[in-house]
Formats: sequence, C-alpha cells, structure tokens
Amino acid sequence: MKKIFIAVLIVAALGVWVASRWHTWFVEDPEEAYVPSLRPAHVLLTFGDTLSLSRNVSWQADTVLYPSWLELVSLADNDTVRVEAQGEVFRSRGGQAAYYVARLRSLKAATTYAYRAVTNGKASPWYQFATQPVPTDKVSFLYVGDVQDTIGGETNRYLREALARHSQSEFLVCGGDLVEGPTQRWWEQGFRDLDSVAQAMPVMAVTGNHDYRKGVIQHLERRFPLTFSYFLDSKIAYNQVYTLCYGPVQFFLLDSNRELPYLLTQRDWLKTQLQESKARWKIVVLHHPLFSIRSASRNLIQRWVFNGLLEDDGVDLVLQAHEHNYARMTAHNDKGGATAPVYTVSHCSPKDYELYPNEVYDKFDTSRRYYQTVSISGDTLIIAAYEVYHHTRIDSLKIIKGS
Repeated sequence: MKKIFIAVLIVAALGVWVASRWHTWFVEDPEEAYVPSLRPAHVLLTFGDTLSLSRNVSWQADTVLYPSWLELVSLADNDTVRVEAQGEVFRSRGGQAAYYVARLRSLKAATTYAYRAVTNGKASPWYQFATQPVPTDKVSFLYVGDVQDTIGGETNRYLREALARHSQSEFLVCGGDLVEGPTQRWWEQGFRDLDSVAQAMPVMAVTGNHDYRKGVIQHLERRFPLTFSYFLDSKIAYNQVYTLCYGPVQFFLLDSNRELPYLLTQRDWLKTQLQESKARWKIVVLHHPLFSIRSASRNLIQRWVFNGLLEDDGVDLVLQAHEHNYARMTAHNDKGGATAPVYTVSHCSPKDYELYPNEVYDKFDTSRRYYQTVSISGDTLIIAAYEVYHHTRIDSLKIIKGS
C-alpha cells in the first residue's frame, strides 16, 4: 500500500509540473496577419560557402516571386555587377512573403563594396561592407548569446555602441534565440535590433529553441534558413549545421535543439569536420550549454553527444547561450592544469533566469546583459566579456597555443 501511495504521489507531482509547463512547452501565441513590404526589407549580409570570401545577401519582399537581383559595386574601381537572386515563397500562420538570396562568390580581399537589393524594380537603400585583408593570422569578432528583445527594445543601441568601441570586429556571431518567437512581428523586431549592423558586416547565427515552433514535436520554420541562408546549402538534411574557414579559425555551427537521432547525425558530421580541419583555431557554436549553469541535470543529452569530440579533437572555444546569465569554464587535465576547450555562456536579452552555479565554472555574472569580443593573433586568442550598459569588462581570458 505504501508503494502505491508513493507511486500515486510521484505521478501527481509530475502531472502538476507538466501542467505548470504546458503553455511554455506546447502553446504558441497566434501570429498576427501581416503583409510584407513591396520594397526589399529584412536585408541581411552573412557568409555563404565554407570560405571566408564568400557572402550571401538575403531579403524579403512582397508576397509572390518577381525577378530579383543584387547590384554590387566595387568602390575601388566602380566595377558594377548584377547578381541574380533565387527566391522562395514561405507561408506562415499570419501571411506569406517571398524570400530571396544572392550568393556572392567572386569577391576580392581588402575591398569595400556597395550593394542594394532589387525586386520587381523596387530597390532597397544602398549599403556597404568590406572584406577582410589579404590572408592573415589575425581575426576579431563580436559574440552575443540570446537577444530575444522586447518590442521597441534597446539591443540595437547596445550593439552599435559595442561595435563603435570594438571597431576591429569583422563580423557578429549569435548563439541562437535572436528573436522571441517565430512570427513576423518578432522578426521585425529582430531586424530593428540588427539595423545598420546586419547590412554592414556578416551576421552568423545558430538556431535556438525560440526559433522553433512549439508542439509535441517541435519544428523549425523555413524562414529561418531563408534568412540565414548558409543553412540552405547544408550537407545534412533536416539539420542546421554549417562550417566556415575564416583566416586562422574554423567555425562549427550546431543545432542543439534537435532530437537524439539528429544530434547523433550532427556528431558524425562534426567528427569528420574536426578531423579534416587544418585550421589553427577551432570554435564551436551551439545554443544549449553542455555544462548547465541552471541545473546539473540539464542538457545531459547534448553533453553526452558532443563533449567528448570537443575535448578529443582540438576545439579551443565553445560559445553557448540559452541560460540568460554569464559564465566561463576552463577544462582541466588529469594534473589539474587548465586546458582547452574554454566554454562560455552568455546572453544579451532583457530576460534574466535564476542562476544555480555549477562548480565546474570559474566565473559567473548575473542580472545584466553581455557581449563578448574574440581576438586571435598568431598563437594567442583573447576572449573578453562586457556588460552592455557601461561597456565595462567583467571577465577576460587568454589562450596561448603551446602553453
């Protein structure tokens, strides 16, 4: 009788817990009806194939497909080319919009370009971007975790201030949950957050749980890879993975939101990519921290799937998000000495979660919003964390190869 009582009590407790989380897990807010701009909007510059001089430009315009292209001008010699764009119509719960991507594959190093998107004779404003200098062993970029800004939020100001202070940054990396939810309203806010940033430097993002549609089986809407268009050419079906070689570093982007069979497929892909990589530095980006700072029982599947590879195959830095605090952890060898990889958790969102420090982490900060700078020069990588309000540095770490 006692065992039956305990079993009933456990089932009841589980029922109360599931009921308390039901809306968060399974119930989506409706998407308001919308009509996209007739003129190209949501213009985003990102990377293209696996090489550092490739770029993609994506945009949204109207509800049906029209002839579309990118006008690209090299400011060094005023050489102008027209790059045809491929389009696709995506229908969501609130409406439909046509998405386009132009793939730039003949860019020159150390060159400034002007460009504008054109759909059905209607053009976006002119924007500019510069490619990196001739092959070098140096690279600098900015990293943010979850953004998930409120409507009319302040993230755009924080990003512009950060980039003004760290003008050496060549691109922006986002650890997922760029937007609060997969609706046009939230995507509009996401592009307000990226205004003047996403058009002037490449933005590279992984998927987060808020990018997925809720349900018993969650799924990623097509508009995410139509925006971050390097995923359109993913070599693994139904997985948002990507690798980029940029100067001395190779990036490996993972989708930690997927179910176990897909994660195992990603592990096989990652193992092959790491073993074939000739990059001096290796950086992995994924949404869920492999060592949670909210509970020792969180993200265990992701850790089991990926962490052994990261430790065994030469990964130097792991950029993570999801848990809305800042933390930094350094791995240690059997003798207690610090070794790679270094793991960080960060966010730039107005939402804060309660922090339950995991003893394996070396540094924590909470109740603020953050960004990180990563600078690589030769055998040295420096990562520094800043809070956004006064841009005060709260943490930094140097990794020196061979030390």
